[in-house]
Amino acid sequence: MLKANQDYLKLPGSYLFSTVAKKQREYQEANPDRKVIRLSIGDVTQPIAPAIIKALHEAVDEMGTEEGFHGYAPDLGYEFLRNAVAENDYKARGCEVSPDEVFISDGAKGDCGNIQEIFDKDCRIAVCDPVYPVYVDTNVMAGRTGVYDEKSGVWSDVIYMPCTAENGFTPELPGQKPDIIYLCFPNNPTGASITKESLQKWVDYANENGAVIIYDAAYEAYISEAGLPHSIYECEGARNCAIEIHSFSKNAGFTGLRLGYTVIPRELKAGDTALHALWARRHGTKYNGAPYIVQKAGLAVYSDEGKAQLKEQIAYYMKNASDIREGLKAMGYEVYGGVNAPYIWLKTPGNLSSWDFFDRLLENAGVVGTPGSGFGPSGEHYFRLTAFGSRENTAEALKRIKEM
Repeated sequence: MLKANQDYLKLPGSYLFSTVAKKQREYQEANPDRKVIRLSIGDVTQPIAPAIIKALHEAVDEMGTEEGFHGYAPDLGYEFLRNAVAENDYKARGCEVSPDEVFISDGAKGDCGNIQEIFDKDCRIAVCDPVYPVYVDTNVMAGRTGVYDEKSGVWSDVIYMPCTAENGFTPELPGQKPDIIYLCFPNNPTGASITKESLQKWVDYANENGAVIIYDAAYEAYISEAGLPHSIYECEGARNCAIEIHSFSKNAGFTGLRLGYTVIPRELKAGDTALHALWARRHGTKYNGAPYIVQKAGLAVYSDEGKAQLKEQIAYYMKNASDIREGLKAMGYEVYGGVNAPYIWLKTPGNLSSWDFFDRLLENAGVVGTPGSGFGPSGEHYFRLTAFGSRENTAEALKRIKEM
C-alpha cells in the first residue's frame, strides 16, 4: 500500500514564514485600504546593482550566440566563479580554501537543508535556540529528531543550546555530545555576532569530539566591527571539522536570482569517509547547477565596481538597522542586534507572547514582523524585525509603532 513519508507528517503546522504570510494576507483582505509594512522575511528590496545587471545582460547576449551558448553547468560550478570565491572570500582573508572545494548552488537555504543528507540518520544534531527553522525542519524530514513536544516546542533527540540575553545570544558548549553542530554568525534571528576566540573554542570542541560544524555565514558581509571572523576557516583546525555555507542573497540581492555556495575541505572526514566526495556525489546526482547567466552575475559581485556598489547597498540596510534599533530603544524597548547583522531582536513589552505581540503590531500599526517563538523555545517573548525594507517604509513603521 502506498504510504506518505511518515517523517514529514511529524512537522508541526506550516513553515514559520508561511504562517506569517498567511496572517498578513488575511489582515490585508480584511483591511484593503491599509498599507501593510513588512519587516518580517529577510528579503532584500534594493534593485540589483548596476555592475551585476550589466553582467547579466552580457551573459544573456552570449547565450544567444553559437559560440557563447552554455548548457548544463559543471557539477561544482563554473571555474571562473569558484576561483573568484576562493580568491576573494578566503585567500584574501588568509584562509586556505581551494577552488575545487567550493560547490556552487542555487542558494544557501537549499544547501542548509540538503547537507544533512550526507550524514547517517542516527547522527545527533545540536542547534542554537532560537534557530533558523530550516536546520531543524529538514532533520525532522530525515527522521533524525525524535518526538515533538507541542507544549514545550522541543524535539526529544535534538540538543538545544539556549541563546539568551544572559549569554549574549551566543551558545555555550553543549553538555551532551552532538555529531552535527549548526552555527550561524552573524546570527539569524538574533543579530548576534561571535568573536574569533569564541569560535575557536567551537572548532576545538568539534575536533576533540569528532563532530562536524555546519557554519552558515550568509550574513558575513554585514559585519562592521573589526576583529570578528568572516569565515570559520579563520580558526585553526577548522578544515578538519567545518563545512561553510554562503549566500549571494543578502550581500548582493540575489533572492530572486538564486545563487550560493558550500565549502567542504578535502581533509574533512566522517570516520574514513571524505565528506567532499559524498557532497560531490549528491551534487552530481540531484543537481544540474545554477544557470550560467546567474553565475556570470555572481562573478560581477567580485569586480571592483560590484564591490563598491554592494558596499553602498549594505550600508543602506545597516542605516535602516541603526534607525530601528535606536528608534525602538528611545521608545523603551529592550533591543539587540542590528550592529553586525540586518536583524533587530527585541523583547516583547509586558512579557507578551511572541504571537500576541505579532497580532498587536499588525492590528494596531499595520506592521509585520516575525515572532521569536517560531525560531525555537528560547525565542518566546522576543520578536524579529529586518532592516531590508525601504528607508521610507522603515521610517513609517517606526512612526506607527511609536503611535500604538
